[in-house]
Amino acid sequence: MPHAPQHADAVAHTVPEADAEAVTGSVTEAVTGSVTGSVSGVTAAELDAALQGGPFHVALRAAISARGLPLQRVQHHLSRHGVKVGVTSLSYWQQGARRPQRPESLRAVRALEEILQLPDESLIRLLAETDGTAAAGRPAGRTYRSFLAASDVLEKLFVELECPADDGLHTLGHHERVRIGAYRELLERESQHIVRAHRDGVDRFVAVHHGDPGCAPERMSVRALENCRTGRVRRHHDTGVLVAEFLFDTRLRAGDTFLFGYAVEDGTAGACREYVRGFGAPGGQYALQVRFDEHAVPVRCHRFTRHSAAAPRGGRQELAVGRHRSVHLVEPRVRSGMVGIGWDWE
Repeated sequence: MPHAPQHADAVAHTVPEADAEAVTGSVTEAVTGSVTGSVSGVTAAELDAALQGGPFHVALRAAISARGLPLQRVQHHLSRHGVKVGVTSLSYWQQGARRPQRPESLRAVRALEEILQLPDESLIRLLAETDGTAAAGRPAGRTYRSFLAASDVLEKLFVELECPADDGLHTLGHHERVRIGAYRELLERESQHIVRAHRDGVDRFVAVHHGDPGCAPERMSVRALENCRTGRVRRHHDTGVLVAEFLFDTRLRAGDTFLFGYAVEDGTAGACREYVRGFGAPGGQYALQVRFDEHAVPVRCHRFTRHSAAAPRGGRQELAVGRHRSVHLVEPRVRSGMVGIGWDWE
């Protein structure tokens, strides 16, 4: 199940906060596993309960209130940790209107644990537990923690490949075909892109494949299918991430369109239960088709959406598996967030 290396949540510009949001009082120490002492705004017991039970925005709001810090001061402390986050974003996070997802935002959450004197992993854990466990004892989809780990790895691999944050391409159309094998594994995916360059000199595309839990990226392979050739390939075993560079035969000028295709052969993990694609910004059409082996046809399928890797699923719609053993979805114009197809084997 791949996850595109794009950013779904935005860091807002700094704006002044109302004085009423500032809470003053004494600050107490936090110890691993619990929070002790007398705190301002909420009691130590209330803060401890929020950190244990969540959800994330409630725990964050309680921690900020407990430490007696206005959001401007929280932002100032974050900047001293080398993390830039707008006051508006912090306000959205503690209201539950948005959840941190970008690597920069996730670094901010870890810094907040130190700034607010919270136990290590206390806020990150609440983000990771968003999905929980699926119905009827079936394992849930990829956890937020796995997306977090993959995001950190991807950032390092992009630096290694000298991949800028803006690749200079706007997606007009993206069509994917996924094959599920006889052992219920994600066997292969093919991607065809139609893009338009918005600056001169673009001559490559960096693709990301995020395999299912237990996969072996070192045994995966990539193929250039159309109008490109394979460049450098990087793999990270622990997160199941494969990053491949596909080189164009020409340098695009701003306004040029280009069509290219590639494939990733996987087949290295156990039973696959979903395929998800993430989009960091609005774009063109996206079509996804999942085809199942005749010996491995699920009992039901559905499409779903998520605003981010940390958000709950929504937009569920049942999909009928036809006589060709395939299902598909079409998004005429994608929005920021994630869209995918999930299925049940029994």
